[in-house]
Amino acid sequence: MAKNRRFEDEGSGLGVRHLQIGLLFCGLSVAYALRVNLSVAVVAMTDSNSANPDFPEYDWSEKTKSLLLSSFFWGYVITQVPAGQLARKFGGKVMILNGLLICSILNILTPLCAKLGGWQLVCALRVIEGLCQGVVFPSTHTILSKWAPPSERATLGTCAYSGNQFGTIVMLATSGIIASSSLGWPSIFYISGGIGCVWAVIFFFWGASSPNDYKSISVEEKKLIEMSQANEVSTVQEQPAKNLRTPWLSLFTSAPFLVLIVAHSTHNWGFWTLLTEIPSYMKNILGKDIKSNAMLSSLPYCAMFVMSFVFSAISAYLNSHKCITTVTSRKLFNSIGTWIPMISLVCLGYVNSDQTNLAVALLTITVGINAATYLGFQMNHIDLSPNFAGILMGITNGVANIMSIIAPLIVGFIVTDEHDSDQWRIIFFIAGGFYLVGNALFVIFGSASVQEWNDPPANPRLSKRNSTHVESQH
Repeated sequence: MAKNRRFEDEGSGLGVRHLQIGLLFCGLSVAYALRVNLSVAVVAMTDSNSANPDFPEYDWSEKTKSLLLSSFFWGYVITQVPAGQLARKFGGKVMILNGLLICSILNILTPLCAKLGGWQLVCALRVIEGLCQGVVFPSTHTILSKWAPPSERATLGTCAYSGNQFGTIVMLATSGIIASSSLGWPSIFYISGGIGCVWAVIFFFWGASSPNDYKSISVEEKKLIEMSQANEVSTVQEQPAKNLRTPWLSLFTSAPFLVLIVAHSTHNWGFWTLLTEIPSYMKNILGKDIKSNAMLSSLPYCAMFVMSFVFSAISAYLNSHKCITTVTSRKLFNSIGTWIPMISLVCLGYVNSDQTNLAVALLTITVGINAATYLGFQMNHIDLSPNFAGILMGITNGVANIMSIIAPLIVGFIVTDEHDSDQWRIIFFIAGGFYLVGNALFVIFGSASVQEWNDPPANPRLSKRNSTHVESQH
């Protein structure tokens, strides 16, 4: 144990694990840019007066737009659980690389599909993009579980997942400008898709699923990662994790995991309601044109990006000084990240259309403080089961993103008059209610201890095959 602590103490400075986190950051930035670009582009696609009028305009109703915004998640939820299994078998790199590369290419084809097949073909394209991006979070969690020492897990995980906000910020801030420029709204898709292809090339050469797959890693850093994880997971030393049977029954009878599903799902309802609908709210209630709309829409995510590092630093300080336990840390930050936004959402429901600055401030608080959840439920999958972290993320993210499908549809159903602030108030109240219930259950029933089912018996056939292979080598 003392020897393990020595290696943990030597873990200061930058290493290959930090390079992998940087690549994941960029990958998640690309993923979210590809995911949210339609939120701003659809405003220009349906209202040429708000952008460059030299490009095609489509007469799509609010319900059609809501359908388009939610269609991504129809495919997204399908590949979540299979992606966790495949990432554990073939490595997270293969899955995330192929998923984002295909998605980037399809994004480039979006303007052509809109021209040839209208909203129906665009909808089908978004479903396929969702299928491709369904591998991203399970693969990222699988890679993090291999590269991040437990003492650095929250910090490295937050740094990687802050790419979600960075991609959102860049896309929301620049899309309005691009749409109004001589490039027109089609370039929103061309540029974001092109950057995704460039990232795929870089990740192909420099990315790795685990320390064992990266030949240039130093002996010291590899030992630091392996020994720190050995303290937590005995199975890592005994047999390859990919040989373990997935304990499905134990998963779905585990109270900490079930409540993690609830926490993730309720969080997604509130977060994706805002992410997909802020541009429309800015335009129709606050009266912002697409340029200022895009800049203001990105402001809350700028706050979230910055606050993710602030909360990460606070967490690192508390952990290094052993002020609180891991489970207390998870519940504390999750409460900050959901209940403060809950209050600001309720307040937002009573803001009048002429109180623009107050509305923007409340939106910024709502989304910005939400960054604390990266140190809450978001890392809890790896806490509960380092061996099956990708599968756990696939399950919770799959269920949670059913909420991401329903939320925009509910907006389209409730908000029949886009200029009626009372109807938007109902949307904010619903989101706040989900935040309240979800975190309350997480605080009561959540855990941060490695669960017993993390170390199930190995697959007998695989174990026998490996044993035979070892004997043949001797």
